[in-house]
Amino acid sequence: MSSGAARAVCVFCGAKSGNDPRWVNAAFDFGRALAGRGWSLIYGGGNVGLMGALADGVLAGGGEVVGVIPRKLVEREVAHRGLTRLEVVADMAERKTRMIAMADAFVSLPGGLGTLDELFEVLTLAQIGYHAKPSALFNLDGYWDPLLAACRAMVAAGFVHEADLRTLRAATSIEATLDAIAG
Repeated sequence: MSSGAARAVCVFCGAKSGNDPRWVNAAFDFGRALAGRGWSLIYGGGNVGLMGALADGVLAGGGEVVGVIPRKLVEREVAHRGLTRLEVVADMAERKTRMIAMADAFVSLPGGLGTLDELFEVLTLAQIGYHAKPSALFNLDGYWDPLLAACRAMVAAGFVHEADLRTLRAATSIEATLDAIAG
């Protein structure tokens, strides 16, 4: 698919802002760039942390944003109320299943345990043949370098096939990350 074609991109990222404002700024800029390509965002539906900044960036760029959020998080008042569409689901497992089904591609921005859970679910599903959708890491300032090193160690130890690791692309700029999933 060319970089101008319509595409739904699922982005996983932190519900926290991190310790440096660059993370929030980069998430907002990533969202604007996504909208600039005419691509829609599928994400976890929150208005906090990098998630909120990402969605706000897409909306500021005139793009479409679909959030998928578990009812329990809506009850905690963390749902973003300004989205194109907000889907409320029963739990985190249903959230992942729904986001994965709607997406044409996946990107992981900096985040924590939830981001890792979502990233590895997508990679595992690709590994066993449930999808062939591209995945990329936005490796801002080397954030994902330790994870990439751990993955290479898994390959070296014989627990992961190198071909499965090659399905995950990493890029250090917003445009290069978007190009990596353009198809």
